[in-house]
Amino acid sequence: MRFIGNKERLVEWIYSVIKDNNIEGDIFFDFFSGTSNVGKFFKEKNYKIISSDLLYFSYVLQKAYIKNNTYPSFNKLIPTIDIKSTLLFADNYELVIEYLNNLKGCNGFIFQNYAPSETQHLEKPRMYFTNKNAKKIDAIRLKIEEWKDINLIDENEYYILLATLIEAIGFFSNILGVYGAFKKDWDARALKPFLLKPIQIITSQEENFVYNKSSLELLKSHKYDIIYLDPPYNQRQYAPNYHILETIAKYDSPEIKGVSGMRNYDNQKSTFCNKVKALNDLELICKSNNYKYLIMSYSSEGIMPSHDILNIMKKYGDVKLEEYDYLRFKSNSHKDNSDKKFIKEQLYILTNKTYNKS
Repeated sequence: MRFIGNKERLVEWIYSVIKDNNIEGDIFFDFFSGTSNVGKFFKEKNYKIISSDLLYFSYVLQKAYIKNNTYPSFNKLIPTIDIKSTLLFADNYELVIEYLNNLKGCNGFIFQNYAPSETQHLEKPRMYFTNKNAKKIDAIRLKIEEWKDINLIDENEYYILLATLIEAIGFFSNILGVYGAFKKDWDARALKPFLLKPIQIITSQEENFVYNKSSLELLKSHKYDIIYLDPPYNQRQYAPNYHILETIAKYDSPEIKGVSGMRNYDNQKSTFCNKVKALNDLELICKSNNYKYLIMSYSSEGIMPSHDILNIMKKYGDVKLEEYDYLRFKSNSHKDNSDKKFIKEQLYILTNKTYNKS
């Protein structure tokens, strides 16, 4: 999934830094879960994961990838649906996806508000999805909810199917990278027929915990070996940039406004998008004393200055800073820094000298 600050390209480096610095422990708190890519990686490395995010669509991904530990059987659902599969040796999950892919589209909230046909009355008709793809998204989302309501799928199966839908959306969206705006002309990806594909199922013997709330509320809920922070780097809030994913995940027919059809996100604003509040909250986390190690990914161009971060962390233990050069994303190439091809990913490592596990 295309996501601001996605650590998919950097997680191997982060893991190598952890190993090179002899950072030990089993309980990993993914403080800003986002796409769950970091939590997924460390779950596969046999860590016990606690993760949280303010965005509900992130919670859906966490439930499917982190909380769920078994492959879905869909044993109650399969006998009730007529599937004429073209797949050889398909498992039940693949059969269910094939059934959903063959649904006829319907006139639902996404078609009514984010496709051109039903938004012609607006000054700029919304072109997030083609009419046909928007109808297909509605049909799939409504069917998943129907199956849950009549108890044909259990909780894990429900979230796996929702995550499967959420993961597919970006491959057929008429956007540059985020959902704060749509393109004026059709992108080639948006013109392809909408299609679900299976997501990765990660099994584990550990009981993992996921939450849809501010992670600050969880500082005293568990003891952590590693708290991993990947906060926003700038003033752009995540919620408005992913409002359509949030609406598809909740499918709550929200009141929307503006050119992009934005839902209200007042309760989903991150304090880390404000320099003063970010530094205050970073200090709250550092002094919580419920962890052995605090590791924070940040950018050399982030709104929190490096010297301020180091000054806060040094109050609570030994601090080390590792850096990694990587190519700038095109969408981050602003006029005042477009000449800089590389930027630095920073990894701050705080070893808590006063940690008491008891």
